Amino acid sequence: MKVSVIGAGNVGATCADVIAHKELANEVVLLDIKENFAEGKALDMWQTAPINMYDSRITGSTNDYSKTAGSEVVVITSGLPRKPGMTRDDLIATNAGIVKTVTDNVIKHSPNAIIIVVSNPLDVMTYCAYLNAKLPSNKVFGMAGILDTARYKAFLATELNVSPKDIQAVLMGGHGDTMVPLPRYTTVGGIPVTELISKEKLDAIIDRTKKGGGEIVNLLGTSAWYAPGAAAAQMVEAIVRDQKRVFPVCAWLNGEYGMKDIYMGVPVILGKNGIEKIIELKLNEEEMNLCKESAKAVKEVMAVLDNMKATA
Repeated sequence: MKVSVIGAGNVGATCADVIAHKELANEVVLLDIKENFAEGKALDMWQTAPINMYDSRITGSTNDYSKTAGSEVVVITSGLPRKPGMTRDDLIATNAGIVKTVTDNVIKHSPNAIIIVVSNPLDVMTYCAYLNAKLPSNKVFGMAGILDTARYKAFLATELNVSPKDIQAVLMGGHGDTMVPLPRYTTVGGIPVTELISKEKLDAIIDRTKKGGGEIVNLLGTSAWYAPGAAAAQMVEAIVRDQKRVFPVCAWLNGEYGMKDIYMGVPVILGKNGIEKIIELKLNEEEMNLCKESAKAVKEVMAVLDNMKATA
């Protein structure tokens, strides 16, 4: 079993480290375009194996995709963060070029791989990978909902002073300010969260969740990596161990929730075939309207990529 992580930055390196610690693969390949960067990080990680007692072999590579050949799962974290003066369209154009190149190389060496996209803007970069991979949509999807849900659960655990292990929750929609947390599907030890917290406090937590990434950026001056890396690794675990876990995942919709030809966060069953099933919740009118608003925002960003391809 081989798993490759493309992009050895903070998120990619954290993801590879978690995968190795959990022994999810015999071999973990970390690849980056920066000379010796992935090699150095991989070597450092491998030297923790005798301390943390795991057998997964971690190797690094500078842009040599042949090292990733035969990967069952590939996690793509490559891309640049948005810089001052950079428009959204600039960021999409830059990162779409990176994701396209990465996807082409991944498919060349691992034509049957399941691809998990973490690069931002998440929804449109997943769409970009799907267009270039030319794989069934159940094998190309994005990591966003697990991270967003983790933030939501963490904030609730802090407010309620309970274990985060006992909190179950679902989020839907695009990754960003238009995401749709669903309090009606949020429980603490099986108890509806609305019985344990006031509406005002719950609304404040939902708002904080939507801005969770920005809060980290404001504190650190850069984007988060521990939680995103661990979230991507959790998806890898569900696939390689065929766990049939129910997770919110950025998936290609083809009529589900009345939406078509769009990548958006929805609950799915994740197993050895990637997305085994998309779960359609019975949303009420308010929840559905919020999802439609989120879908509209996602479609606008996807259209930017489509227009770039049309004019290229």
